[in-house]
Amino acid sequence: MKITGKVYVVTGGSSGIGKATAIELVKQGANVVINSRTEQSLAAAAKEIDPTGAHVHYVAGDASDPEVAKRLIDETVKRFGRIDTLVNNAGIFIAKPFTGYTQEEFTTYLSTNVIGFFHVTQQAMKEMEKQGSGHVVSITTSLVDNPSVEVPSVLASLTKGGLNGATKSLAIEYAARGIRVNAVSPGTIKTPMHPEETHAALAVMHPMMRMGEMHEIVDAILYLDGAQFVTGEILHVDGGQAAGH
Repeated sequence: MKITGKVYVVTGGSSGIGKATAIELVKQGANVVINSRTEQSLAAAAKEIDPTGAHVHYVAGDASDPEVAKRLIDETVKRFGRIDTLVNNAGIFIAKPFTGYTQEEFTTYLSTNVIGFFHVTQQAMKEMEKQGSGHVVSITTSLVDNPSVEVPSVLASLTKGGLNGATKSLAIEYAARGIRVNAVSPGTIKTPMHPEETHAALAVMHPMMRMGEMHEIVDAILYLDGAQFVTGEILHVDGGQAAGH
C-alpha cells in the first residue's frame, strides 16, 4: 500500500510506539501531526521524525481537553488539507492490585485512555464525514482478553476494553459512510515504558517466549490502514497471548 501524501494524526506521538509509527509514516511519504502533553518532548520528536519539518507538525496539550482535541484536528486540516487516518495511541498503564489504585490514578486513567480518545476521535470523524472517507485505529491491550494474575491491571481492562467495544460500535455506525474503525491489541512491547531488566520476565508471559518489537505494532497499524475491507477488527499482536496458554 502506498501512503505517499496521506495525512495521519498520531496521539502520544512523542515517544514509544507513537513516535515509531510517525517515523515510519514519514519515511513512506506521509504527512503526520503528533500530539502529547509536553511541547519540549514533541519538538524533539518532530525533529527526529522529519528533520526538514516539511512532513511533520505537532500540537502540544492534553487531548482530554475538548479545546486541545479540536485544535489538534483543526491544525491538521489547516496544515495538510485533510485527515486520512487517526492513530489513537496515547495511553497509560499502571499494574497494581485493584484495591491499591488511588482516586488520582483512576482519574488519570480515564482522562488519558478514554476521554482523550472520545474528544479526538469525535473531532477527527467530523472531518472524515465531510470527506466521505477515513480510518481510525486505536491501540488497546491484549490484557483485556487475557488477564493475568502476574499483572493485575483492571484499570487497563476497564479503559482499553472500553475502546475495543467502541471500535466495534463505531465501525458499524460508520461502515456505510466510508469510514473504517479498527484497533491493534498488543502484548508487552519493548518500549521505554519497560526497563531492560524486566524484559526476561515479561518475555515468558507470551507463548512465543519473547516480547514484541515496536515495528511489529507499526506493521499492524499499516496493515489495517491498507485493508480496505476490514473494519471493526481487534487485531491481536501479542505473541499468542489471546489464543491461550
